[in-house]
Amino acid sequence: MGRDEQAYETSRREFLRWLALAGGAGLAGSLPAVLAADARAASPVIVVTGGTLIDGTGAPPRRDAAVVLAGDRIVWTGHRREMPAPAGARVVDARGRFVIPGLWDMHTHWTELERISPPLYLANGVTGIREMWGYAEARDIRRRMDAGEVLGPRMVLAGNIIDGPVSLLGPPAALVRTPDEARAAVREDARNGADFVKIYSYLDRELLDAIAAEARAAGLPLAGHHVYRLGAGEVTDAGMRSFEHLHGMPVPLSSREEEFRRAIAATPMDPADPRAFFRTMRELERQAAATYSPAKARAVYDHWRRRGTWQSPTLTVNRVMTSPADTYAGDPRLKYIPEALHPVWANAVRLNAPSTPEDIARQAAYFRFQVRLVGVMHEAGVGVLGGTDCGNPYCFPGFGMHDELELLVEAGLTPMRALQAATRDAARHLGRGRTMGTITPGRAADLVVLDGDPLADIRNTRRVGEVVTRGRLITRPERERMLADVEAAAKEPLAAATRLRALPCGCLPSP
Repeated sequence: MGRDEQAYETSRREFLRWLALAGGAGLAGSLPAVLAADARAASPVIVVTGGTLIDGTGAPPRRDAAVVLAGDRIVWTGHRREMPAPAGARVVDARGRFVIPGLWDMHTHWTELERISPPLYLANGVTGIREMWGYAEARDIRRRMDAGEVLGPRMVLAGNIIDGPVSLLGPPAALVRTPDEARAAVREDARNGADFVKIYSYLDRELLDAIAAEARAAGLPLAGHHVYRLGAGEVTDAGMRSFEHLHGMPVPLSSREEEFRRAIAATPMDPADPRAFFRTMRELERQAAATYSPAKARAVYDHWRRRGTWQSPTLTVNRVMTSPADTYAGDPRLKYIPEALHPVWANAVRLNAPSTPEDIARQAAYFRFQVRLVGVMHEAGVGVLGGTDCGNPYCFPGFGMHDELELLVEAGLTPMRALQAATRDAARHLGRGRTMGTITPGRAADLVVLDGDPLADIRNTRRVGEVVTRGRLITRPERERMLADVEAAAKEPLAAATRLRALPCGCLPSP
């Protein structure tokens, strides 16, 4: 046996030894997949040692801890002194630093920009994403990331967005007119391997009922926008698992709800100007925020909690929506966004941005209400997810997750609870709480080493050192090279074949 073969066998034995030590011999079946991609690669055993472990479970931080990862699994955690020295392991010295689970951005777009988005996620410690529009390019990039052809995060993928015939969206969204068309759209999602059905704001009750029934038959959850013409409880009872962006939320929480419902019902959806209805809803939401009723809200929150309906507030994009147009024009992170899209973002923001002093003050007050609302919902026991809506203007892949964590803390979540919203709770919401989301034996090998304490200041999540994703170590120099490569790629023209949705969620719709 040659030296390379001996190294391979040593790695294999070490992997199995750590599985046995952790009581996880049942995971050994994953060994061929772990090693088949590159049998000559470095040992699949990685040890992160000496750091303060914030494992995501809510347990107090553990100082001078060690984490052992073998292949794509965490196999042991404990005090550094209690860890037997694994021969041939790759060691990450985390002394004086902090170790957290890999982050999940639970509302993303643009993943198909493979030289931009996937590396930006990983360089920022985002090891999992929920991609919210499952068109063909998104499905293809997920397949290639899962196959190891593209280095990128784990992806949970929506189906194609389903909306009514009058919509802010265009192709390839499924704009359905009849229940038969709605059911067919869900069946198409199921054939395409969607993890859930994404619904939009401009459906009616008959279309929603058809979508919900077909989704239940296919075993697919519902997520997406609140349906404006229906009550929040009606959409929840249809099977909604998460509401996005807080769209429509102030109305059912208002003491004047019935008045606002009549105004919504009387507002036409004009195919020639679909944005008109959106503008009306935005104004009604601001008026409803001024008449927030704590008593009504408690009943709504209780209903959501009982039905398992979560909120994905995407405060990052909401802040952009309520800010003057030039607020983010000088953001240094624009160097990571394809230059061809800079004017697209700038023009889109101008469509809705406040400009007069009165409107600027009104919009700022509404955003403050949204931030407070997230904190109140969380205190009431409503599940809160961390998502950014990246791909919309000035919502940056990867970087935006740190913006969102800071906004969640501003809303009233503790730094620990904000971290859990983007780790443990994300995994639980996705039905993957037993396999990922915390740094505990048996969970997926996704973690981040930080240079500062995120519990002392949530902004320290930006201070990323090393990242482990799918059991692969990204060192600090590798991470820096990834960012440099993205910056270079952003200067190049977009490929002619790129069918990018520059404003993917319609929250800041283009002309």
